[in-house]
Amino acid sequence: MPVTLEQAKVGMADKIDQFVVDEFRRSSFLLDQLTFDDAVSPGTGGSTLTYGYTRLKTPSTGQFRNINEEYEANQADRENKFVNLKIFGGSFQIDRVIQDTSGQINEMNFQLQQKVKGASNLFHNTVINGDSGADAKSFDGLSKAVNGTSTDLETDINISDNTSMENNKQAFIDEIDGFLSELDGRPTMLMGNNKLITKIKSAARRVGYFTQAEDAFGRTIDMYDGIPLVDLGYFYDGSNSVPIIGVDNGSTDLYAVNLGLDGFHGVSPQGNGVIKTYLPDFDRPGAVKNGDVEMVAAVALKATRKAGRLSGIQIAGVDA
Repeated sequence: MPVTLEQAKVGMADKIDQFVVDEFRRSSFLLDQLTFDDAVSPGTGGSTLTYGYTRLKTPSTGQFRNINEEYEANQADRENKFVNLKIFGGSFQIDRVIQDTSGQINEMNFQLQQKVKGASNLFHNTVINGDSGADAKSFDGLSKAVNGTSTDLETDINISDNTSMENNKQAFIDEIDGFLSELDGRPTMLMGNNKLITKIKSAARRVGYFTQAEDAFGRTIDMYDGIPLVDLGYFYDGSNSVPIIGVDNGSTDLYAVNLGLDGFHGVSPQGNGVIKTYLPDFDRPGAVKNGDVEMVAAVALKATRKAGRLSGIQIAGVDA
């Protein structure tokens, strides 16, 4: 049965697990909106975490015909795909004295929240840049899934400064609308880095396409013509922070996804196995206690026209 994180939380009896699920939702608009097909049942050895599906590449078409004339046959083009669920998250350690003296800021809650943010950050980066060929622990992301498809488009529009924005704002809006028209259905969200999202909002305000809405947690969501704009932020690998959707010679990419089981969606184990929390037990012997937050998930793109990428958008000088 497909579930969102909000629906998965309802089936969790543990209040801490519910708290962690809400933290994942708060930390990621994408995770909050994503539907998970909880259809993967590990084998008896616990080693099978594979989700198989059929991806539609080219849909079938209809035709007119004359009397005594046959239709010209054509078939929908599809391919068999599979994705392996991956395990990610992290652990933390707390000395029992630190927890006992943490005072107003509960140390365990603080570490739990920060670990959730770290896992969400890793998920965002993998959704875009994941490549199981380069890292076997990772699942494949959108950059790999849309590469070379009919919705992998390129532009050379320049909106790098105020003058170019003013001169090219209508052309930029036309580029975005042309890109969206290639997708199958209205996208659920548009994803980019902070600079690009700011540029899109600026252009949208100039032509009356900028709108806002409120999410489940009361936060304001900026929108392009009713489509949420999602800044995927920076990926922190433990030592450096880099934009998840990078800037190359001043240009960057815009991603669009249509969420749903017939489009772009998450995959998780059967039951409520997408997120697990293991808390420190301070009632047992030992000075230092361990805690873990863990997700078991991947993403799948069922139809190539349910997601796309518009690359080559010039948002900064070439040397930036």
